[in-house]
Amino acid sequence: MAEARRKPRHHTVKAGTIKFGGHAVDCVVRNLSLTGAALEVPDSSAIPARFVLAMPGDGLQLPCRALWRWDRRIGIAFG
Repeated sequence: MAEARRKPRHHTVKAGTIKFGGHAVDCVVRNLSLTGAALEVPDSSAIPARFVLAMPGDGLQLPCRALWRWDRRIGIAFG
């Protein structure tokens, strides 16, 4: 299978928070690139298509959109 990502992703285990509509859901950032990431969440169906990913350890708050969902994982693109 050919790699479809524009930028290579780097494996990581970082704490993050998904923010939307006054709600916050803790997540784990499992891989990260300049253009997107893969997140692990308790329930991927509870996360909307667009949200903000906060990564306090890195001082980041990034607008995101979900590209795919599989079990407890969500693939996202920044922007």
